[in-house]
Amino acid sequence: MFPGMGGRGINPKQLQKQMRAMGIDVNDIDDVKQVIIRTATKEIVFNDAQVTVMDARGMKSYQVVGTPEERPIQQAPIGAQEPAAPRGPVEIPDEDIALVATQAKVPRDVAKKALEESGGDLAEAIMKLAGGQ
Repeated sequence: MFPGMGGRGINPKQLQKQMRAMGIDVNDIDDVKQVIIRTATKEIVFNDAQVTVMDARGMKSYQVVGTPEERPIQQAPIGAQEPAAPRGPVEIPDEDIALVATQAKVPRDVAKKALEESGGDLAEAIMKLAGGQ
C-alpha cells in the first residue's frame, strides 16, 4: 500500500490498523492503464502508474507512482468546448413555432424569433423565453 513504509520499524499492518482507527482508509486502484496530468502547456503521462487512494473522512488524496513522460499539449483538453458555429438562417416549421409559443406562453412572432436565434433548437428557445437563460 505504502511503498517503502515497512522498513523503518513500523509494522505495515499495525500502521494500517491505526489509520483505520483514525478514520483513514488506504486502497490501491487496480488495473490502472494510464494517468494524465494536464496543465495549460503540457501533459505529464504515466503509462505504468500505480495509484493509491487515501480517504480521510471523505477527503480523498491520490498518490501516483510511476515513470512520468512530459509532452506538449497537442489537442484541446477533455471537456473543453469548441466555439459555437455561427448560425445561419434556419427554416422553422410552423409546428415548432406553435409548440414554443404554447410552452413559453408568448406570441407566435416572439416564438419564431427565439427559434431563429437558437438555430431551431426547441429546448433552447423555450428556456430563453421562459427566463432560463
